[in-house]
Amino acid sequence: MKETIEKILAELNELKCSTQKEVEEARVRFLGKKGEITALFEEFRTVPSEMKREFGKTLNELKKQATSKIEELKSTITDKETASAPKQDLSMPGDPIALGSRHPVSIVRQEIVDIFRKFGYDVAEGPEIEDDWHVFEALNFPPNHPAREMQDTFFVSNGHLNPLLLRTHTSSVQVRTMETQPLPIRVICPGRVFRNEAISARAHCIFHQVEGLYIDKNVSFADLKQAILLFAREMFGADTEIRMRPSYFPFTEPSAEVDVSCNICKGKGCNICKGTGWLEIMGCGMVDPNVLEASGIDSKQYSGFAFGMGVERIAMLKWQVNDLRHYFENDLRFLSEFSTATEV
Repeated sequence: MKETIEKILAELNELKCSTQKEVEEARVRFLGKKGEITALFEEFRTVPSEMKREFGKTLNELKKQATSKIEELKSTITDKETASAPKQDLSMPGDPIALGSRHPVSIVRQEIVDIFRKFGYDVAEGPEIEDDWHVFEALNFPPNHPAREMQDTFFVSNGHLNPLLLRTHTSSVQVRTMETQPLPIRVICPGRVFRNEAISARAHCIFHQVEGLYIDKNVSFADLKQAILLFAREMFGADTEIRMRPSYFPFTEPSAEVDVSCNICKGKGCNICKGTGWLEIMGCGMVDPNVLEASGIDSKQYSGFAFGMGVERIAMLKWQVNDLRHYFENDLRFLSEFSTATEV
């Protein structure tokens, strides 16, 4: 063992390394779990008791010298590498940090809000967890209406007269506004809504709406058409045209679906508008007298109109996005495409 210790000491004195990799290899050779010095400590168990003190002291000195030598070599090589590294000019500007951008849904929602604010509309908001009265009953939904069934609505609590649920539209905010605000009323209600639907390129269980409500004396369907036409031209361009098709909603009568002329093909027909030259953007209608009366408004003195649109739908038309799921997947490659989008 004594000869082995002297041999290792000699090797340590002559040890030279030029890279950090060589230093690590030397450390493993001498001090690793299967290293030469570690093996000597294992062998130390067989040394006679009267010699353990002498050899123990010698082994400890050997390990100390090996550790010191390894650290010395490591420090020397590090200093050389630092000295040979290219100098940095600390007065130079730092690396540019990529700036984030607003989500496309947020951009379009804010643009819609700003357009209607120019028309004199206030913004109203309400809770996402609502009761049956504000989501259905006050909006003239019959008790057997399909939207009350579990396949359309996420119920938080059920089985009693006024169950809680995740709102299926922001019309509930309109009801709260009619219950609390003085007349006349002119508001838009942006927000997130929930419906129990299968997720696909054209549908999602979570989406965003902007609904509008105007109540005053002598409000007519002509006022509704003019408001929507002005909005469409602000959003899609000054040459945009609209058409209104008869439809049905429990809370409006008469009701209509609104189409805008395709801003891609200018009404000639393309794959975006499926060759029709028109794109559907919203539903609307005159507020049903039953809805006014449910909120304590005299339907004989006041009338009004309401409309609602999906923000994702408007964004899809604005930027020709072909899959609704892109808005929810947080794919930076997709979101970065809107970093230069006009933010209103």
